[in-house]
Amino acid sequence: MDTNADKQLTPAAPRIGPGYPAGRLAGALRTATTHEDAGTRARAERRVGHWREVLRATASGAVTTGSRTPVAGFPAWVTPQVVHGGFVTGAASAGGPMLPYELEAAARAGVPADRRALFGHFLTDRGLAELTDRLDRGCYEVLVPEEAALLTVAWLVRAGDRSAALDLLDALEPFAGLLRFTPRPAAAPAADSTLTHRRTVGEVREAVSARRRHPAVEAMNEALAVWNPFADELLAHWLETARSGRVLARLPDDGWHGRGAALLARYRELAAVHTRCGKHRRPEENQAVLRAALAELVAGRRPDARALGRLQHAVDSMVAKRGRPGSARHTALRERQAAVAARPTHHALAALVARRLSVLPQGTGTPAADALTGPVTDGEQRDCGLPAGTAVPEPLRRVVLGALSAPIGTLLERGLVPSAEVLAELVPQLVSATAALAHPDPALRALAAANHRAFRNRRSLLLLDLQHQVRVEELPWVRAVAAYRGTGGESAEAARATLVRLGELAVQGFPATLLPNPLLRELSVLAAGAGLEVPLIEELAIDIFMGRFSGKFLDAAVVAGDLLGGTLYERYYGIDYTALAVLGAAGAAGRAAGRPEAAARERRRAVEEFGKLCRTRAGGGAGWSGNAMVIEQAQILTTHNLAALVALAGIEPGYGWAEAARRCFTAVCALTARLHRDPQGWNTVKDAAYAWRQMLFHLSLCGAAEQAEVVAGTEAEAARHPGQVADRLAPALAGLRLVAAGGEFRADGTAEGGRARRLLGRSGTDHWLRRDLPATPWPG
Repeated sequence: MDTNADKQLTPAAPRIGPGYPAGRLAGALRTATTHEDAGTRARAERRVGHWREVLRATASGAVTTGSRTPVAGFPAWVTPQVVHGGFVTGAASAGGPMLPYELEAAARAGVPADRRALFGHFLTDRGLAELTDRLDRGCYEVLVPEEAALLTVAWLVRAGDRSAALDLLDALEPFAGLLRFTPRPAAAPAADSTLTHRRTVGEVREAVSARRRHPAVEAMNEALAVWNPFADELLAHWLETARSGRVLARLPDDGWHGRGAALLARYRELAAVHTRCGKHRRPEENQAVLRAALAELVAGRRPDARALGRLQHAVDSMVAKRGRPGSARHTALRERQAAVAARPTHHALAALVARRLSVLPQGTGTPAADALTGPVTDGEQRDCGLPAGTAVPEPLRRVVLGALSAPIGTLLERGLVPSAEVLAELVPQLVSATAALAHPDPALRALAAANHRAFRNRRSLLLLDLQHQVRVEELPWVRAVAAYRGTGGESAEAARATLVRLGELAVQGFPATLLPNPLLRELSVLAAGAGLEVPLIEELAIDIFMGRFSGKFLDAAVVAGDLLGGTLYERYYGIDYTALAVLGAAGAAGRAAGRPEAAARERRRAVEEFGKLCRTRAGGGAGWSGNAMVIEQAQILTTHNLAALVALAGIEPGYGWAEAARRCFTAVCALTARLHRDPQGWNTVKDAAYAWRQMLFHLSLCGAAEQAEVVAGTEAEAARHPGQVADRLAPALAGLRLVAAGGEFRADGTAEGGRARRLLGRSGTDHWLRRDLPATPWPG
C-alpha cells in the first residue's frame, strides 16, 4: 500500500557519520583483548574485522550507508554482509573464497577452481542434468538466496522456457565470478515444514558437550568419598588410645604405631591423586591436627601440652558433631554422604546426552527430544558406568529441548518460545512452505520454500528516506518464475489460515509486547498470499526517523478507527477517529473520477497531515526524545498492527480479550517493579506504557461487564507486586477508572487535580512514573 507518492514526502537524508561504527569497533577491540573466555575473544576478533571493513568501505566510497544499494557495483538483490545496526562491510554474503563444496564440484566437473568456470559448467548439458537431478530429489540446501539461482535456471530449461532462463542468466552473468550461484548438496530433502525447532541437534550437542566440570561439586564429592572416610580412620585410630574420652590415656603399642605409619603413607598417596579438595591441608582443620599429632608420635616425639590440647579438642569436636565411627548416627550420616558422592555429576550426564545426540542428523531438530533426556539405561550403565535409572537433570533437559521439532503452537505451550522475537525466528520455515504453495509444480515449490527461508536470513539494512527493505520478489530468479505461480484456491486459503494462526499465537503468547519487525514481514508475506490488503507497519528506529510517515500508517489508523471508534481506547487517548477517516478518504474521489494526479496530490497532503497530527499530539518536541514521542503517537493512532490483524485478518486469542488485558496489566506491574532497581528506567517506562496500550486495546474489545471486571481487579493485582508498584501506578489507574466511567483527561493528559494521569511511554522531561529515582537525561 506504499505508493511512489508516499516516498516523495521525505526531505534530504541526514548524513550518517562514522561515530557508531567506530564505537562498535572500540567495544569489540576491548572484548577481543581483555575477555577471559577464548571463544568470546575469537568472536570479538571477527567483529573487529567486520567493523574495520565497514569504516574502510565507507571512507573509500565503496559503501553508501542508508541506501537500498549500499555497495557500489552491486544491485539491490545481491545479499550484502550486514553487521549490527544495518551497516554493511562492502562484501557480499555469497562472495569470498570458494567453499569446499564448490571446490569439490569443480574437481568433479574437471574445471578450474574458479566460480566463473563452475558457473559455465552448470550451463552445459551435464551440469544442467546434475542440477535437475538435485531439484527432483530435493537433496540441496540454500543458505543464502543466491544459491537458488542456477537451480531456477535448470527448472526453467526443463520447463521449456528458454527465454526466461536467458533473461535470468543475463542478470547473473556479470557476477558469475564473484558470487555463489550453485546450491549446497544435502544428504536428504528438507524436513517437514509444519515442524520447527529453535536449535539444531548439532548446536545442542555442542552446547551439551561444552558443559564444564563444576570445581566446587568435584571438590565436595572428593571430600565425601575420600577425605571424610580417611578422617574417620584417623579418628578411630586415636580413639584406640582414649579412656573416658581422654586420648593417650592408654599408651599406644608397636602395632598402633605401625598402623599409624601406614595411615600416614596412605595419606601421601591419596593427596597425590585426589587434588580437588584442599580442606585437609589446612593446619587448623581437625583432620590436619590429628594427622600432625600422629606424625609426631610415629617419629618418636610425644606432643607437648599445647599440641595435646589441640588434639583433644579436635577429637572431642569430631565425636560430638557426628558420633564415634561405627555408631548408628555416624554410619547413617556417612551412608547418606556416600550416596551423594556416588551420584553422577552433571558433567558425566552431559557426556552421556551428547553421545545420544551424536547418532542423530546434526543439521535439523528432532521430534524425539524428550526421549533423549530419559534416565540412564542398563546398556548405558554397562558402557559408561553410570547407574541405571539416573535421571538427567533439568538444566540439561532444557538445553536438549531446544532441538525439539514440533508445531510452533506446541513449542509455545511447552514454554520453549520465551519472546515474540524468538517466535519471529521460528516462523520463516512455516511461512516459506505456505507461500510456496502458490507454485503447482512440486520441485519449484520446494525450491521457492528453500529460497524464502534463505531470504529471511538476510539482515535488514539501515535505510533512510522511507525506503523499504529489498523484497523477495525483487530477486531475479524469483521474478523469472513468477509466471508459474497459481492464483487463489488452495494456496490463498492456506496463507490466510497460517496468517490467522500465527497472528493469534503471537498475540496470545505475548499480549503485552509489540510484534517484532521480522514477524511482521512474515505476516505481510502471508497477507499478500491470501490476497488481503493488511497495512502492517514496522517499528521505526528513533535515531534515523525524519518526522515523516509512509501512507500505510494513515491506512492503519483508518482501520483502527473503524474497529475502535467510540471505545475506551479512543476516549483514553483522546483520538478523533472520525477525522482520521475523512483524512484517509483523501484521493478516493479523484481516483473514482479518473484524475490520478489529483488523487496523488490529495494522498500526499493527507499523509503529511497525519504526520503533523502525530507531531501535534507529541507536543512538538525535537531531537531524540521528540522523535520518540512522535513515533509513539503514530503507534497509538494505529494500535501498531493490532487493529489491522483483528479487523482484516480476524485474529482472536483463544483465552479471550479479557484474559489478554489481565496479562498485559500483570506485565505492566512487573515492568514497573523493575524501576527501583533500574536507575535509568527509560526503556522500562517505554515497555510498561506499550503493555498498558496493548491492555487498553484488548479491554476495548471486551463486553461492558468483562471490561468493568478487569478494571476493578487492577488495584488488587498492583498490590501483589513489590517495589512500590501500587503507588507508582496509582495515577495511571485513577485515569483508567476515570475514562472507563465516562470521564476524560484535560489537554495536558491529567485529571482530578493531577491525581489521574494518562500513561505514555515517552516524555520530553523526566517521567512521572520514575518519581523518587535520580533524574537522568534521555539516552543518546
